[in-house]
Parts: sequence; C-alpha cells; structure tokens
Amino acid sequence: MALDDNIRRLLAETEITVHPDPFTIVSIDRSEEANARSLLVDLAPFSSLTFDVAEVSLIVKENEWSSLRNRFKKFQEEGPYRLITFDIVLDLAIVGFMAVVSRRLADEGVSIYALSTFLRDHILVKEGDCENAVKALRSLIAESRR
Repeated sequence: MALDDNIRRLLAETEITVHPDPFTIVSIDRSEEANARSLLVDLAPFSSLTFDVAEVSLIVKENEWSSLRNRFKKFQEEGPYRLITFDIVLDLAIVGFMAVVSRRLADEGVSIYALSTFLRDHILVKEGDCENAVKALRSLIAESRR
C-alpha cells in the first residue's frame, strides 16, 4: 500500500507505548446506567467509558473490572487485551492514519479494537496477538522513517 506523504511523516514521528496491564472490554446493559455512572466515576487512567443508546461500554484494567464485576447484573466481557497507544498528537483533520495501521495489522491477522481521544489514537489487541502487533507496527514505523 502506497503511503500518503502526510501519513508517512506522521508514522515516522510516531512512537508506540504498550501499557503493561491487561485490559477488559465490557458492555453493560443500559438498564444499569445509573449504577455505572456512580461506580465508574473513580476509574484510573487508562480507562474509557462510553454511554451509547444501546449500552454502556467500558475499557478498564482487568484487575479493576474484577473488583467491579459483581456490582453489575447484566454485562458481557472480553479479554484480556493489551493497550497500544500511538504517542503522537494527531490533528483531528488527519485522514487515513488509522486506516494504514489497521491494514498493516489485518495483513498480520491481528484484530483490533480502535479508540481515539482528542489528541491520540489507541488500539486494543488480544493479549496473545500483542507481540505480533508490536512487531508489525514497529516495522511500519521503521519503513516510514526511510
């Protein structure tokens, strides 16, 4: 895949951080929204909480979820996952950064759960795929620096 010059430059400047803790992705039933709002207010970084029309979605360190799990009646959970952060501030107008990343990881057979904050992009990969994902991403970044 030929890289756009802007994406190549961004990738060349990118560092990746693999967070040391395993994470769990959770879907909590909307009927428990009030419970979720009260119990999840003190989550430590990194965590993500999204209120959708169909669910409350949570990304949290596995050990934190273990201590909260019994406080909810209706939920689905997946994990363990590892969190990879792209340590580069990305302008919200950038087009294609995550497309290039996800294509490279798809070529390696790595499924991703992508999420973004205002300044940075992140992906979660299954714990067993983390080493392969990091290797592929570091290769992509090295290619972009040439």
